[in-house]
Amino acid sequence: MDRPTITMLLCLVMVNQAMGGQALYRTIDARGHVSFSDDPSRGGEPVELAPISVVPALPASSTVTRAASSDADGDAPSRTYDVFTIAAPDDDTTLPTGFAGNVRVRLALRPALREGHKLRLLLDGEIVRPAAREPVIELVNLVRGEHRLRAELLDARGQVLRRTPAVTLHVQRASVNLPQNPHRPDSHGQADR
Repeated sequence: MDRPTITMLLCLVMVNQAMGGQALYRTIDARGHVSFSDDPSRGGEPVELAPISVVPALPASSTVTRAASSDADGDAPSRTYDVFTIAAPDDDTTLPTGFAGNVRVRLALRPALREGHKLRLLLDGEIVRPAAREPVIELVNLVRGEHRLRAELLDARGQVLRRTPAVTLHVQRASVNLPQNPHRPDSHGQADR
């Protein structure tokens, strides 16, 4: 069956249920178009419809429990915080050679950090600094290559409440193959002294 026919059939099933189980008839015209009606005088054949399946909703208490357990994994929004993300640098940012591997990571958090909660930053899966309350973290002298940043929000017991999505950071550094820094204004294409 094509999509419009299926859609029409589903609509008619719902209408049939709303009409209290009245009979439904199917007719096919000379061009092969199928139509449905509740009028037997149009010469259609009766259609038997199966009852609609109904699944009861989960109680509200189990929904809250499931959301709380997801928060502990850091994959779902915390009920305590609406926003927790790495605001800077943007994902897939490249630090040019002139930055010497230094970057300021800024976390966005709303509402403000609650009493007893702390923030920590992970660089390539390793903790960069002990948990603290400051939402700005300075990273210095990062090695050349690709790095993944992720922040964690910790409760008063040190348990992870939430994790940010990972941010990829590309760091360019001068090398022995390129000793001059093309981004430094005083190099003018000449080797560093």
